[in-house]
Amino acid sequence: MNYINIENISKTYGEKVLFSNISLQISKGEKVALVAKNGTGKTTLFRVLAGKEQGEGELAKIEIRKGVRVGILEQEPVFNPAHNVMEAIFDSDNEMIKAIKNYEEAMLFPDREEALQNALAAMDDLKAWDYEATIKEILSKFNINDLSKTVSTLSGGQVKRLALARILIQEPDLLIMDEPTNHLDLNMIEWLEKYLQAPNITVFMVTHDRYFLDRVCTYMVELIGGELFKYKGNYADYLERKAVRTEINSVEHEKTKKLFKKELDWVRRMPKARGTKAKSRVDKFHQIKEKATQSVEKDDIQIEIKGQRLGSKILEAEYISKAYDGKTLVKDFFYKFRKGERVGIIGPNGAGKTTFLKMLTKQIRPDSGKVIVGGTVIFGYYTQDGIQLKEDKRVIDAVRDIAEFVPLEKGMKLSAAQMLERFLFNRKQQQVFVSQLSGGEKRRLYLLTVLMTNPNFLILDEPTNDLDILTLNILEEFLLNFPGCLIVVSHDRYFMDKIVEHLFVFEGEGKIKDYNGNYTEYRKYAKQKSIEDKRNEKPAKEKEKETPKVSSKNEPEAKRLNYMEKKEFSQLEKDIEKLETKKKELTAKFNDPSLESEAIQKLSIELGEVNNSLAEKEMRWMELADRA
Repeated sequence: MNYINIENISKTYGEKVLFSNISLQISKGEKVALVAKNGTGKTTLFRVLAGKEQGEGELAKIEIRKGVRVGILEQEPVFNPAHNVMEAIFDSDNEMIKAIKNYEEAMLFPDREEALQNALAAMDDLKAWDYEATIKEILSKFNINDLSKTVSTLSGGQVKRLALARILIQEPDLLIMDEPTNHLDLNMIEWLEKYLQAPNITVFMVTHDRYFLDRVCTYMVELIGGELFKYKGNYADYLERKAVRTEINSVEHEKTKKLFKKELDWVRRMPKARGTKAKSRVDKFHQIKEKATQSVEKDDIQIEIKGQRLGSKILEAEYISKAYDGKTLVKDFFYKFRKGERVGIIGPNGAGKTTFLKMLTKQIRPDSGKVIVGGTVIFGYYTQDGIQLKEDKRVIDAVRDIAEFVPLEKGMKLSAAQMLERFLFNRKQQQVFVSQLSGGEKRRLYLLTVLMTNPNFLILDEPTNDLDILTLNILEEFLLNFPGCLIVVSHDRYFMDKIVEHLFVFEGEGKIKDYNGNYTEYRKYAKQKSIEDKRNEKPAKEKEKETPKVSSKNEPEAKRLNYMEKKEFSQLEKDIEKLETKKKELTAKFNDPSLESEAIQKLSIELGEVNNSLAEKEMRWMELADRA
């Protein structure tokens, strides 16, 4: 069953053709991911599918199956800033979601008993309790706890998590998601992976997270050269099939070039008087020429930066501590960095990772302890905040403000324009304003400006956000050969596994564990440790069972009920049934709009007594039931 169908869609901006006459179908249960270089139309195609932009072309067609509900997650979600978190999440026409919203609001004001009773009744009528439990699970997984917080006070990452939680709660038939793993910590990403793997969920997404692609996707589509190619399988399958297609294209391109050379010789020798056959061959020649002069796909980002020499003393953190608003982020951390170290930092959002980096680079001072930076250290700090270049400057001028030339190995150097070309900014793109670049292109330019300073100690805080997979692959190769020190904070598990040698794990309450291994190895260790801890923590009841009990032969067996207890057990069942009936009657009386305040107070006291009595009898019934 097709959920969405697009045919013969084109899109251009000025002279730039993003895609031409492309088609795509997404069926129920498919998990489709789009990959493409930054600036080639990836976000535009996403917006066309999401209905945010119109496709071009006479035969263009976009169809969404009737009745299919679509949930859209954009990179920069928009909420009413005056709303609180609850209003933002439960902004829906769904009756069940409305009932849960009313219930949550009533729970904030338990003294308004009428509203609470109405909310409880609606929850019962709609059988919304299981759905409410699902919603609470989703909110807790994304660390959304304070529903009264105003949206305007949230960070960009919190807003993205809020938007993701909202569309999952609404349970649409088709999810269209742009970079869903951005701003999620590793536990959140792993939970989302499992959630989206469910066979009844249909997804179209744009993401650079390669483990996520590998574990979730059933189809990959690649936008390249204005065409769309579809590959069945996950990211690993895509890489294999793309390699085969690229090889075939290279062979075909070589054949076309040879044929073009042969036809070119014929055209040059051909007499001016042209017959019908000759004219046909000339037309064919122009077609061959167009194919032969097309460039073959090239992954041609080149990063060759000359690193500055590092001295014997690099960076030392001597028992540093830091706390904010009573929360300890770092406590008595000690470490001496060695040459060539590649360290990854992991931990939940808000654990203090960015604060820790700012202490190491002396942007903020620790509350206690000290940081010693060696005299030869030159930091290159790629921050989460992104590019700080002036938006009204042309790309080439923004880079020249940093350096006209960049030194390479063996005394060579590159001009600013040449450096930009190596980062896939051709001469034409170098003349556009910074404000006209896509999010991914700005990230790539920002990375270039950081590397141009020739650092020997690189600190990368979430470098993979908004970078395309091609750029990530090239960056990884550069970092593997980088001779200086490296610290990486990233939620991209693939990137971390490939780059780092050991981890600083933020475990909470200021404790930072130094783990020797990559992220996947740490997760295996943490899961095994969790299993062992659970085994060691035996419940009190099990311990009691293990303790031998000394008893006389004449002592009656404790588990069996005697005659009086059996009688009590039978009576308790009747009493509980009566109390539950009484509770329903009292609850119903609250719905009477003519009730005076004195009557409400009297009913409240009576209901409280019934609840207390019911709780006592239920506890006694459970105790006897266990022994029966």
